[in-house]
Amino acid sequence: MTTAPSASRASADRLGRVLNLVPYLLARPGIAIVEAAADLGVSEKQLREDLELLWVCGLPGYGPGDLIDMAFDGDNVTITYDAGIGKPLRLTPDEALALVVALRMLAETPGMANRDAIERALAKIESAAGADADAPVAVRMTGNSKKVDRVRGAVERGRALRITYYTASRDQTTERVVDPIRVVNVGGWAYLEAWCRRAEATRLFRVDRIDDWTELDEPAAPPAEARPHDLSAGVFRPGAELPLITLRVGRSERWITEYYPCENVERGTSGEDWLVTMRVTDLDWARRLILGLGPEVTVVSPPELITGIREQAAAALAAYSVPVD
Repeated sequence: MTTAPSASRASADRLGRVLNLVPYLLARPGIAIVEAAADLGVSEKQLREDLELLWVCGLPGYGPGDLIDMAFDGDNVTITYDAGIGKPLRLTPDEALALVVALRMLAETPGMANRDAIERALAKIESAAGADADAPVAVRMTGNSKKVDRVRGAVERGRALRITYYTASRDQTTERVVDPIRVVNVGGWAYLEAWCRRAEATRLFRVDRIDDWTELDEPAAPPAEARPHDLSAGVFRPGAELPLITLRVGRSERWITEYYPCENVERGTSGEDWLVTMRVTDLDWARRLILGLGPEVTVVSPPELITGIREQAAAALAAYSVPVD
C-alpha cells in the first residue's frame, strides 16, 4: 500500500530508484531480492514492483530485443540484457542542446526544488556540449505567450477581469468576473490566481483555458479572506470532500498511478492487476478519463460511475448502428 501526496515527486523518486537499480543488479548477478531490497533501502514489495517496471523499459522500438531483460531463479534475479544502459552516454549535438534547454527552463521555474542539483547537471552538460550549448534558442514555458503577458499586465495594473473560461473537469465554458491576485507557473503551466466573484472563493485559472477576457475599468478588489493557495504540492490537492473512486488497473495502464495523485495502490488478487483508489474533482471528469483509457481499466466503485460509463458506452455503440444516408 502506498500513499502519493505528489504524483510528480513520486515519479521522480521512482525514476531515481530504477536508474540506480540496473547498474546495481549488473554488478551482482543472481542476488537475492530480499538482500537487494535491504541494500537499496526499499521494501521487498517495492523492489518487485520496480523490477516489473523494468520489463517495459528499453530502447525505441520496444520489441523483444530492445527491452531490458531479466532472469529469475526462485527469489534471485539477474539482468540478462541491459539495453545499452551500461555503456557511456554519447549525446548528439541536438540531444545535448535539448537537455540544456530543458534544464535551463527547470532552473527558472518558480518554486522548483533541488535547484542546486539542476544547476550542477546543467553546468556539466554545458561544459560537454561546448559551443553547441550557446546556440540561440527561444525557451517558453508551456502556456507562456502574449496572453500570459497581457494577463500579468492586468494583475500589475490592478484591474478586474471579465473572463470566458473552459473548465476541463466539467467540459463546460462559463463567464465570470475575477479580481486577480497573481500569475504563477506550476508544473509548466501558467495560472491566474484570482478571487472569483461567482464562486466567492479564490480560484486558479489555467491561462491557456481562458478563451477570452476583458480588462474592466474597476480596480481589482479581492476581499480580506482571499488567500493565495499553497502550491508546493501542485495545483490539485484532493480533499475528503471529493468523490472517491476505485479502479482495477492492468499492467499497461499503471502509468495513471504515477500521473495522478492516488490515495491507495495495492496489488490485486491475480498479482497482475492493481487496485487504485483516487479522489477526483467530479464523476463526470472520471467518466471521461476512464472512457479514454484502454480495456485494462475496470471501475470497481462507486456504482453511479459504473452506470454512467455503461450508459455512455451503450449510446456510442448505438450511434454506430444508425445507417448514414
